[in-house]
Amino acid sequence: MIKIFNPNNWKNYILIDCGNFEKLEKFGIYTLRRPEPQAIWKKQLSEAEWQKQTDATFIQKGSHSGEWKKSNNFKDSWNLSYNLFSSELKFKLNLTSFKHVGIFPEQAENWNYIYNTIKEIKKIEKNVKVLNLFAYTGGASLAAKAAGADVTHVDSVKQVINRANENQKLSGLGDIRWVVEDAVKFVEREAKRGNLYNGIILDPPSYGIGAKGERWKLENMIDELMFLLNKILKKENSFLVLNSYSMGLSSVIIKNIIETNFKHIKNLESGELVLKSQTGIFLPLGVIGRFYNP
Repeated sequence: MIKIFNPNNWKNYILIDCGNFEKLEKFGIYTLRRPEPQAIWKKQLSEAEWQKQTDATFIQKGSHSGEWKKSNNFKDSWNLSYNLFSSELKFKLNLTSFKHVGIFPEQAENWNYIYNTIKEIKKIEKNVKVLNLFAYTGGASLAAKAAGADVTHVDSVKQVINRANENQKLSGLGDIRWVVEDAVKFVEREAKRGNLYNGIILDPPSYGIGAKGERWKLENMIDELMFLLNKILKKENSFLVLNSYSMGLSSVIIKNIIETNFKHIKNLESGELVLKSQTGIFLPLGVIGRFYNP
């Protein structure tokens, strides 16, 4: 049976409705209308209701880009907060030509898991080292830091690193190590150095280009990367979180990739990462596999 992971403790984000290849979401003060290739069913609310609630609509212009049609008085950027147990994570959001806004709300499920797991490990080890690869604007890095971990954040795009640093400051956190580099090359060097981590988090894109023009296609690289990660993850008091947005990878494939590269692991779980709309529809937004070895 496929496990469903649904973060249900957002207070400032709402998935209002989804369908007809679109989703309607409220990010704090603004409601956005964006394309969603997974939403192949009919939307539940009327077109009039969608238009009434929308503050900005993304208009697709190319295969991976487009532009926003915004209401009057729409600010260039705004903040969104997430209550992570005793901590408050804050994110700076803005509209981009790639339809993203600087946060993936479904990842709150993993933030909770990361925070709680690190707290468990800290009962045994004082210094918990965590590596976050393809780390984007840093939600997982902030969660790990809020739990008291020593965090290394790796992404190949400098502008994204700068945004993650802004989010760190907004959240009242500090001392995350920022690394602008291709993730695979960084892991290869860490393996040669013999550096070990208590936790590894990775959220690789389906395809992409690294800091120095390296070509990345997930299906071709993920097994090799997981083999390398096994060399730098501690065998005990450790965890791994693998998230994938690739429609070509199922939760069973993710489970197999983890099990064949990490022997004798415990507490492995895999399944679909979803958000539930106010209209009662579960929107699939990726698959995850994760484990914690006490």
